[in-house]
Amino acid sequence: MFDILFEYPYLPFLIFIARIFDVTIGTLRIVFVSKGMKNVAPVFGFFEVLIWIIVISQILSKANDWICYISYAGGYATGNYIGLKIEERLAMGIFLVRVFTLNDGNELVKTLNSDNFGATCLKGRGFEKEVDIVETVVSRKNMATVESKIRDFDSSAFFVIEDVRSTQRGIFPAKNVSILKRWRIGK
Repeated sequence: MFDILFEYPYLPFLIFIARIFDVTIGTLRIVFVSKGMKNVAPVFGFFEVLIWIIVISQILSKANDWICYISYAGGYATGNYIGLKIEERLAMGIFLVRVFTLNDGNELVKTLNSDNFGATCLKGRGFEKEVDIVETVVSRKNMATVESKIRDFDSSAFFVIEDVRSTQRGIFPAKNVSILKRWRIGK
């Protein structure tokens, strides 16, 4: 019944779509592994490899045409793009933001604290003079807000954003527990 799908007119399209799915799943699997989500990553890996095996077996057995090869490569590229876009929408993760400023860092700490972002100010010695170093840990979905506050505070501040795998205790803004909000269009 499904043999007609694996015949030439449909095969390049099927290869393209299948590669989009398997590479998208693979991209998300890598993100889940990097975030330490040990229970989700193997499930994604299973489906990624299952789809890949089906596609590669069709290419090796029936697809001896450059259109099928282009479909395979195009699906791979498109799958990477879609996987990264989905990961961007999920906004998973926690960042450590380290701000180096010549201004009074305690003022930035107060600004961040007023929005329930925990922050700490340290003194440091820069290349030319003393600097204030402000550190805060924020969820990825709040990163744009924090960046805006940093730029408003000191447009010439140098800041570094590092990925954090996990945190223990701290001060964070209250979470909105609605799971549907994550998928709302325009977020």
